Amino acid sequence: MSLLARSFDDTDANRPLPVRLCDACVDTFRAQGGALTVLIAAGDQVAVSTPGAFEQLEPLEEVLGEGPVHRALAENRPVVMRLGAMVDEYPVFSHLAGLAGADATIHAVPMRVGSRVVGALSLYALPGQNGRRVADLQFAADVVGADLLRNAGLLSWPEKAPFHQATGMVAVQLGIRPDDASALIRARAFRRSTSLLTVAQEVLERRGISFRDT
Repeated sequence: MSLLARSFDDTDANRPLPVRLCDACVDTFRAQGGALTVLIAAGDQVAVSTPGAFEQLEPLEEVLGEGPVHRALAENRPVVMRLGAMVDEYPVFSHLAGLAGADATIHAVPMRVGSRVVGALSLYALPGQNGRRVADLQFAADVVGADLLRNAGLLSWPEKAPFHQATGMVAVQLGIRPDDASALIRARAFRRSTSLLTVAQEVLERRGISFRDT
């Protein structure tokens, strides 16, 4: 883990902390890509990804509300998934992720601070996986989680504000719970193959979008 520590020291301090930590983990484990998913509120999360072939997988999980990261967070354990393999627990994500055509394995590991799960680290196509490697990955995830929690004041996720506001507007419009309103926004984004932020902005700007007949 000394390599991870050196990677933290060598990263550009001008970049956001989650991005720097994500890059450091990818470099340390010589992965092809990775992402950090951080829990910012009950049932809500944000993610940063390294650019490349896998950067759309985390947004895909966010829109669908299913996938290895969601399972790692819910069950507080590492989850491994081979791209192209069908998984009963998240069939839509595993199907769409397989269409990416990349020969890779996703390793999603919860980031723990004591008994609290603060997010997940996911890395792609890790070489030479074995029990020791998975243990190292879990240790790194916990170190990153502790660093994020310790520097919570440095974290800023302004891009999530429109989603929260739109969720509230849809909940009031339909008289439903916020969780159900969030699910409707996710479903609309998935059907249109667009981002949650795009749909949220349309709701806030009242571009004729309505969920009454969704």
